[in-house]
Amino acid sequence: MTTMNYLLDGASSACQIDWNAICWTKVEKQVRRLQVRIAKAVREGRHGKAKALQWTLSHSFSAKLIAVRRVTQNKGSKTAGVDKVIWTTPTQKIQAVEDIKRRGYQPLPLRRIYIPKKNGKLRPLSIPTMADRVQQALHLLTLEPISETLADKNAYGFRPKRSCADAIEQCFKALCRNNSAQWILEGDIKSCFDKISHPWLLGNIPMDKLVLEKWLKAGYIEKTEFNPTHEGTPQGGIISPTLLVLTLTGLEQAVKTATGPKDKVNIIVYADDFIITGASREVLVNKVKPTVISFLKQRGLTLSEEKTHITYVNDGFNFLGFNVRKYDGKLLIKPAKENVKIFLDKLRNVIKNSGSATTEVLIRQLNPKIRGWSNYYRHVVSKQTFSKVDHCIFKMLWQWIRRRHPNKGAQWRKQKYYRHNSLRDWVFFAKTRDKEDLSINLDLVEAAKVKIRRHLKIKGDANPYDTEYDGYFDNRSGLKKGRCISVTREYRCQSTF
Repeated sequence: MTTMNYLLDGASSACQIDWNAICWTKVEKQVRRLQVRIAKAVREGRHGKAKALQWTLSHSFSAKLIAVRRVTQNKGSKTAGVDKVIWTTPTQKIQAVEDIKRRGYQPLPLRRIYIPKKNGKLRPLSIPTMADRVQQALHLLTLEPISETLADKNAYGFRPKRSCADAIEQCFKALCRNNSAQWILEGDIKSCFDKISHPWLLGNIPMDKLVLEKWLKAGYIEKTEFNPTHEGTPQGGIISPTLLVLTLTGLEQAVKTATGPKDKVNIIVYADDFIITGASREVLVNKVKPTVISFLKQRGLTLSEEKTHITYVNDGFNFLGFNVRKYDGKLLIKPAKENVKIFLDKLRNVIKNSGSATTEVLIRQLNPKIRGWSNYYRHVVSKQTFSKVDHCIFKMLWQWIRRRHPNKGAQWRKQKYYRHNSLRDWVFFAKTRDKEDLSINLDLVEAAKVKIRRHLKIKGDANPYDTEYDGYFDNRSGLKKGRCISVTREYRCQSTF
């Protein structure tokens, strides 16, 4: 038996492992096998069995490997906690796996920083140490199968295989017909992560209570001063999003219990934002809103009065950066004007701060931003918006060129920075070299070239930890990669804007 097989079958020492030689396919397979069993036990109501399997998984060597890999490969892997320790070498990672133990574990306080929000205010972000992040990632492996099994069908935030596109597509399905609900409650939970009740979490989250309590009571350090935590779960913790999903699980059932079929209630939740449709304003005011307030109060949460509104569908509303509105009875979903402005302001700042940068550097800065923003909105009615964005970018770049060459004429500037390509005569480009050191043209990405393609919403009951849906998720992955063309065409024919 090889060293790798021996360790994965239950050895307690990691000192002989070569991090770069680990067979991650085998490790992931062993972890998933236990996760599938946990989800199955929860579906069958065998909560004692699920708890036992969680204990087994949290003590599994394979799960510890996965947890360390996740923490050391994500975007925050180079950000240290209060101990100023990060893991970069294979030896440090293997030693981290060896150090993961439940007995004697005591988390350190979190490092508190603040990041700007869209409204100009600051959002508190608490950064755990690397060791605490690994413990959270380890227990997340045991908790996520349960959250995916119990979560509401139309909750889309912080869940694997689900996205904003699914939430927006559900909005379309709930509001597009002539006999659909006409009124919408736009809900936002005030300081959601920071206000969740600790007693509620400890009494209702199906995980190791001792470890959970230590995380919740760890406190944080701000400007060298220690501050205790009496409520909430820290923003910045790996497991915090899943705790929020479980906290809001049951909202859909509570609202539908308080209403009837004639009320036309549909609920779409994404993180701490949600919308609830209703047949009339009275339904939302007298039935839905009191139910939501009561549901949240049990968990220590409240609605944000300044962000919670009741809107008529013909007036439109913004959700997840999209504007949803009916025009003469036809529902159209477009990029929200505020988000378009924010995006253009970001690009304007990049261009202004690149006065001395080469054209190639500027294009390499802009292309990922334009491509990512366009792909986010490519599932809705965005073609006209994309064209306007391209026009605004052209004006920004032309101004940038004029500042660089104030004494040159327009024809000279065009010949230097733009090229002719097929039917297009104004392609902003730069000369660069490929991997084989051949000269090529690097063109600026155009938002209008992104194809509009309707998103196929995920099934509400689909669970990535249920083997019954393995083929379904494989087919969805194929659709994203351009396969399963016949299925895509059939879907397009059945549902169009």
